[in-house]
Formats: sequence, structure tokens, C-alpha cells
Amino acid sequence: MEREMVLVLDFGGQYNQLIARRVRECNVYCEIHSYNISLEKIKEMNPKGIIFTGGPNSVYGEDSPRCGKEIFELGIPILGICYGSQLMSYVLGGSVKTAPVSEYGKTEVLVNKNSLMFGDVSEKTICWMSHTDYIEKAPEGFQVTASTPVCPVAAMESPEKKLYATQFHPEVMHTQEGTKMLRNFLFKLCECSGDWKMDSFVDHAIEAIRKKVGDGKVLCALSGGVDSSVAAVMLAKAVGKQLTCVFVDHGLLRKNEGDEVEAVFGPEGPYDLNFIRVNAQDRFFAKLAGVEEPEAKRKIIGEEFIRVFEDEAKKIGTVDFLVQGTIYPDVIESGLGKSAVIKSHHNVGGLPDYVDFKEIIEPLRDLFKDEVRKAGLELGIPEYLVYRQPFPGPGLGIRIIGDVTPEKVHMVQEADAIYREEIAKAGVDKGLGQYFAALTNMRSVGVMGDERTYDYAIALRAVTTSDFMTAEAAELPWEVLGKVTSRIVNEVKGVNRVLYDCTGKPPATIEFE
Repeated sequence: MEREMVLVLDFGGQYNQLIARRVRECNVYCEIHSYNISLEKIKEMNPKGIIFTGGPNSVYGEDSPRCGKEIFELGIPILGICYGSQLMSYVLGGSVKTAPVSEYGKTEVLVNKNSLMFGDVSEKTICWMSHTDYIEKAPEGFQVTASTPVCPVAAMESPEKKLYATQFHPEVMHTQEGTKMLRNFLFKLCECSGDWKMDSFVDHAIEAIRKKVGDGKVLCALSGGVDSSVAAVMLAKAVGKQLTCVFVDHGLLRKNEGDEVEAVFGPEGPYDLNFIRVNAQDRFFAKLAGVEEPEAKRKIIGEEFIRVFEDEAKKIGTVDFLVQGTIYPDVIESGLGKSAVIKSHHNVGGLPDYVDFKEIIEPLRDLFKDEVRKAGLELGIPEYLVYRQPFPGPGLGIRIIGDVTPEKVHMVQEADAIYREEIAKAGVDKGLGQYFAALTNMRSVGVMGDERTYDYAIALRAVTTSDFMTAEAAELPWEVLGKVTSRIVNEVKGVNRVLYDCTGKPPATIEFE
């Protein structure tokens, strides 16, 4: 699919995904790649613009990620953010030093409205700063376009060379007019047209799948979650009865979820799919026995999924393609590129070295979660399915700290069902991005019916998020948490304590593992 794109080069910053997300919100397609991508590859990709991310290093550090002058001579508009701005200055002959006063948080910035980056921005605007180094002197040929009392070069530019830089972060919501700034870079400076839209993506994706598959047979790994459901319906529209959907019940699903998935996608459901349900609970529990490390659990579950699919494929006959609902955050968080491995997603970093299929098709691999939902609506999937609670492929196996047993899974299923029921009953579910119960590995003393107990603690998690790249802990009403706590300790055997997780992302992930 031919489309204009902007390239985000990752220098290790925590906001790399958020930058890409903000660009996509402007209807401009965007990809994240490592800072050490070759110039030949950049030329081959032919981006309309390039954005350098922030990063934790100092540009003058011995092992700091750097680039050469050549990238600045490609004639492609470049926007450097935070570390990216310092790198631009350092490489091109400016001066970068430790700042006399570090800036963190919301800061009033004075901008030059003659700059195309800031023409429609207030002369004094609130921006998000996060730096200990600063640009002491801009390179020759650059003009300073923004400043603060302690940061003389809060932004700079060389329009002739198509180079722009901001010390602050326009991509975060705390920069009040950051979206305007990014739009100015994308549309006024990169001259993008904004052709990244879900209706055209869906049409092109279906056509591309049809062309790739030809008359081959396709097996879809259907979990019943949003991502795999959208992938399944997309494949059904592309290749019809050439598709077989295999739903693996690994025993790590939410309460009654296996039956609910079968009701939607099985023979009695609204979709004309070849649907197979595999009850593989014993197989997965045996593989997970005694395993406590979360990354190891993810990889075990990922490999066992593939092995089950291979077994089912052999029963069907020759199957050429395996379809997965992999999405873009899965790819980035699994460490494919400069970014550190946060967690191996069972369908990306968790795949085994050998997979017995001709090819794996991942039609949603380029999409963020909210883009997947938009694609689902374009495909005609009902809203109640498209907006259902996200659920990880490894299931409750990663919502149980420590080893996984059928008894622990039952505890989490019951606690989670109570939590979700009370959240919905109270009407506070609409503003939440994700909420669930997890089982800690902590046991503590309690008292029930005048008797001593030594049981587990359940942790409740609820976050608000727009893109699942960053998240804040939700401030749930105390009376709701109180009712949930009372029900869990009274109704779930083996639990005598309930905790609420108040941590955002970062520093935590949304999942509890």
C-alpha cells in the first residue's frame, strides 16, 4: 500500500510511541525505527519528514546514540525533540552543556510567532520540559525561536535546511498547544496531505490479503479479544471459507469467557466462519507448572499456542498461512528496534524459532489500539465487541504473580468477575481504559469468623488512557472499592485481603505481572 509517511527515529526516549501516536492522530502514517537505521534505508522509505525522539543520555557522553551530519543533508524536514534537539545542535556545531538549572514539568515558553512552527501558537504558551542538559548556543545558520528564563534555546530552526528543534515535548498533553506545533511541522513544513484514514486502510488491507493468500488456506488464531476479532473478520471478508478460526481455551480466560467467545464466533453466531474450539487447559497448566518468571510464562504460552495451532492445522489439511492480531505496541514493546524489551508479547517476541506455516499474516501490525477499534467499526463489527475490555493473549497466566495453578486461576476469575460486575453496576466503566483483578504472590494473616487465616491478596487495577502507551491510575469511588473488597473476601475462597494499584504507566505497565 503506497502512502506518505513520517519516520520517528528512536534515541531511547520514553515518549517514542506517543510521538508516533500523535502523528497518526493527524492522519499521517508514521513508523518508529532505531536511530542507527542506514541512510540507504531512509532513502528507500522516502519519508515526508523525520522526527528525532528524546532520550536519557547526554549527547557528549562516550556511548550516547548519535547520527552523522549526512542525515541533515538529505533535504528531508527534521524535527528534533529534547535529546533530538540537543543532538542536532551538537552534530552541526552548536554547544550543548549541563544546564545551570534543570527544567522539569510545565513551563511557560516564549515563542517567536514568525516561525511556521509557532505561527498559530500563543506568544506565551505552557510546554512540558524534562532536561538536565541544554543547548547553550545554536549552530551557525540557526535562529532561536523559543526560550524560557533558564533555557536560552527552547526551540531553534534553519528553514533553509528544513531543520527544526524543540527542547520541550510537543507530543505530551501537558504541552497545551503541542498538537498545533506537530500539525504545523507535518502540514506546513513536511507538506503532508493527511491520507492515513481507516476506511482506506481497511479496503487496501483486504485487497492485499486477498492477493497474498490467493487460493491458499488460512488459520486464524482467535482469542475473542478486540485485536484477534478484528483480524478474523477482516480475513473472513478477504478470503471467506478459505479461513478457519481456531479458538484455544488455555484455561487462563476470564470467567465464562470461553463460552462467550463461542457464542459470538461459533456456528450460532452472526459470522459465517469455520470455527474450532480447542480445550487445551491441561496442556497449558502442565507446561506452566512451577514457572514463576513472567517473561518465561509469556514465552511458554506463546510457543504452546503455536504448537496447538500446528496440531489443528494438520487435522484441517495443508494450511499455508497463520493469522494473528498483533498490533503496533506489541511490536515496539517486544523490543524490535532500539527500544528495550518491556515484555515479550506471546504473538511477537514470544514466538518460537520454528513455526510450521508458510507465512504469518498480521493485518493489524501497523495499528495502535484505538485505530484497531476504528478498523473494527469500518468492518461492521458491533460496538459492544469493538469496545470490550482488552485482554492479553497469555491471559490470567500473567495476572498471577508466581506459579500458575488451576486453583489460583479460579481465584482470579471469581475476583475479576465481581470487580467487573460492580464497576459496571456503578456506571463508572465508561471512562476507564482497562480494569481487572490480579493475584499477588503475597500471603498474609487475617481473621474470618474468629479464626486465623493465612491467604492471598488480590490487587485491583483500573487505568484511564487514550492510547495504551501511557496511562493514569483511575480514581474510583471509595464506596465502589469498598463493596468490591467486601464481596471478594467474602465470596472468593483463599483471599483475605484486597489492594488497589495506584501506579501509572510509566513507570508500571498496564498489566500486573
